[in-house]
Amino acid sequence: MRPPFHFPEDLITLHRAWQQTYAELAQAPAGSGTTALRRRLITLSGTLCTHPHWATPAAWRTGVVELRLAAHMSESAEREGAA
Repeated sequence: MRPPFHFPEDLITLHRAWQQTYAELAQAPAGSGTTALRRRLITLSGTLCTHPHWATPAAWRTGVVELRLAAHMSESAEREGAA
């Protein structure tokens, strides 16, 4: 069994922002001026990829799926707390 991954809170927040921007871009109708969303997604992607957490080569390959899960679980926990 693999040890659990622990991600910095800023990395989880950054990935949640990326997911939200991606979802907004996916929902935008064609020709609706998505330039700002595309630029934001590119900026967030660059920031995600260059985050200090990924300093070791193996961290990116093994941690990206776990980061997605951590971001999703964090978002779900916030929704339950707000309810």
